[in-house]
Amino acid sequence: MPGDRRARQRTGAGVGLLLTLALAAVLLTALPKDHDREGGAACPARTVRSWSADTQLTDSFAAYGDDATRTDDWTGGDGTHSVRLPDGRVLWLFSDTYLGQVHGPPNPVGESYAWRDTTAPLVRNSAVVMRDGHPQLTLPAPLFPDPAPNEWRWPVAARVEPRSPGSAESVVRVLLWTRTAGAYPWIYGVPTATEVATLSLPDLRVESIVKVFDQQLVQDPSRRVQFGTTLVAVGGWTYVFGGNDAQAAARPTSSAYVARVPEGRLGEVGAWEYWDGAAWTGRAGPRAVLGDGRHTGVGSAFSVVRDGGTYVLFTMAAGSRGLTTMTSYWACSPVGPWHGPARGFSPPLPAGQVAAYNPQTHPALGGDGRIVLSYDVNWLDATATSAAWNLSRNVSLYRPRFVTLRLGPPPR
Repeated sequence: MPGDRRARQRTGAGVGLLLTLALAAVLLTALPKDHDREGGAACPARTVRSWSADTQLTDSFAAYGDDATRTDDWTGGDGTHSVRLPDGRVLWLFSDTYLGQVHGPPNPVGESYAWRDTTAPLVRNSAVVMRDGHPQLTLPAPLFPDPAPNEWRWPVAARVEPRSPGSAESVVRVLLWTRTAGAYPWIYGVPTATEVATLSLPDLRVESIVKVFDQQLVQDPSRRVQFGTTLVAVGGWTYVFGGNDAQAAARPTSSAYVARVPEGRLGEVGAWEYWDGAAWTGRAGPRAVLGDGRHTGVGSAFSVVRDGGTYVLFTMAAGSRGLTTMTSYWACSPVGPWHGPARGFSPPLPAGQVAAYNPQTHPALGGDGRIVLSYDVNWLDATATSAAWNLSRNVSLYRPRFVTLRLGPPPR
């Protein structure tokens, strides 16, 4: 746990397996009239029609992590999110992150893997700046300090928006999940709150952190909701999606929720509205928009894009296939109804007891009908001391991998 270095290394893939065994979720835009257009020209059904491994982007992060010219930068992390900055740079945000030195192969047991020492620093979050398609700089880490002893912050979705509505000055707003150390089954922390950080431009200095959705009074941790796993900006609103951690309590699936905030006001508590099943309300009592507790559902990690008038959600598949297989849903509105899951696909994974999780789209890198999607990889036995060893003996196990997708109508 945060106060104990060893325990922190065992659970260093924190966001990892919590998200692995969770399922995924949805992005929604509240336009009720869209319900009348499902499957039509304005909102056609969409699914993944083709995909291919993006080895160039995957190798770019591997090369950056293996670079030994610096000893205080990113060498591996999960919880991968990104946002394009006004000057063309791309800011990458990671949850639990290894820093320090990477050594070339062979590793201490003679395997042909680059490796890091098991005493390498681990921080709860980091940010990497990319320019011209290549990671170039790790900001001082952790970028977002722990709010209190035994608590930490994981950054999730982010966007550039006006400092206030109508302002000519832009800032970066980053959604944060605050979690508190807990006992089994909450080995990756108990959900505590959703916060919003404001970063200045162009220097990316943390100006403020505001708590926008506090869940400490919800007695059952598995029913606590955290927002920000993905967001979409449409029509002057930012739609922010989140999920609960029902999977951590051994329930079949978790559920997805959605909130909306006027552009330029993500950091204002009073500006948030939540979908209660019938309308948007300022009361903090959201109702799930996806998840039946059996065959459909979401977890803490998922991503949504808008393809024309259609919203497409990417998630890990339900059941045991969720360790290797991604699937998708589609809808015409952020509040649903959501259709799916569609037939899944299994991206490349390294050998060993590993799992894929946290599928995230990266609009800053797509275009021409292409969608760039990352997924994180983790060692499955995250509760054992062998987990930290395996992530260290083979540094490639705890870095994002990428695929490129193309959407189209479902096969008949």
